[in-house]
Amino acid sequence: MTAIEKEAMGCAKQVLVGLQMLFVAFGALVLVPILTGLNPNVALFTAGAGTLLFQLITKRQVPIFLASSFAFIAPIIYGVQTWGIAGTMSGLLAAGIVYMLLALLIRFRGRGIVKRVLPPVVVGPVIMVIGLNLAPVAVFMALGKTGDGAAVLFPQGQALGVAMVSLLVTIIAVLTGKGMIRLISILLGICAGYLVALPLGMVNFAPVLEAPLFAVPSFVFPQWNWQAVFFIVPVAIAPAIEHIGDMLAISNVTGKNFLEKPGLHRTLMGDGVATSLAAMLGGPPNTTYSEVTGAVTLTRAFNPAVMTWAAAVAIVLSFSGTLGALLGTIPTPVMGGIMTLLFGTIAAIGMNTLIREAVDLVQPRNLVIVSLILVFGIGDMALGFKGFMVQGIGLSALVGVFLHLVLPNREVSIRKAS
Repeated sequence: MTAIEKEAMGCAKQVLVGLQMLFVAFGALVLVPILTGLNPNVALFTAGAGTLLFQLITKRQVPIFLASSFAFIAPIIYGVQTWGIAGTMSGLLAAGIVYMLLALLIRFRGRGIVKRVLPPVVVGPVIMVIGLNLAPVAVFMALGKTGDGAAVLFPQGQALGVAMVSLLVTIIAVLTGKGMIRLISILLGICAGYLVALPLGMVNFAPVLEAPLFAVPSFVFPQWNWQAVFFIVPVAIAPAIEHIGDMLAISNVTGKNFLEKPGLHRTLMGDGVATSLAAMLGGPPNTTYSEVTGAVTLTRAFNPAVMTWAAAVAIVLSFSGTLGALLGTIPTPVMGGIMTLLFGTIAAIGMNTLIREAVDLVQPRNLVIVSLILVFGIGDMALGFKGFMVQGIGLSALVGVFLHLVLPNREVSIRKAS
């Protein structure tokens, strides 16, 4: 076999592995825009373009794929309902800029500065709030209603049956599946719910038949809105911390320390630039995908070029009008069933952050911080004045950071009764 033939075979192998990586990420990638009312084709395009930008900034050293972030689902849903997609995008654009500022801070002050400003006592409950703030949306959708519960889309009995099928199949895949099955558990749940919904007449294929095979994604450009900015920006705290964990995970998998080379400041900068690009085009924020890290672990595909091919295919698929229309036919109860597990899982991750870092809630200081974050976030507390309002998740995160910085750190010893 000649050198050219070997190179061609190697390239073909990279393309196939890249397709597999995109397939692993695909379910979660399109799930976020479907849940939030954004365009799945735009999400595909911004995921591909964001991954390529990330590779450029990190000098193509990290085998990771960037796509739709789950951490922003709740604020995007609220933002789209309140300010529209264009206004919400301004908040997401600002969140990307926060990533970039954090990257610069880490570059000049070191990684320790992040934990000093954003300790587990703040990050844990904020993540819990992200999962629990819009829990009613999941329930409404599972019952066949719109996300705000204002309108009934499907009969409650049928909707609940479809939602439970989606939920149960996902749970079974997570608990009993191995390898690829576990990685695509959400996608399997969606497919199962979709198949049950078909004979019940809950799927409308008319938009698919009318959609063109080729279509430019419906890009939406941001429209500046200060309320959206102050509502969404604090949410960036959680995925910024999550990014560090993802980089540690992929470093352990590959045996290379990506926090040192190319450096955490570069990877976080790449994430921020990718998120801002997505917001400028109407896509969801990007984040490093743990699903892809799991696939890298299984396949041992450590070559970053694999992710280049995955990104390129994502961009090509984004120009398929038929694909976007097909994704749009998924009934809301199918997604409602998935969301009941998803939002609860996010909350559980926040709880695990407190447990793993041994945050002592007996200490009055910690108890005050955690309590106010939870109540302000879940209760959707709002502070401000007409035209400028900070509320819900964003306010809870700001309150948490503020309290951590100003409250005295006095430990209280608890004596056990003898």
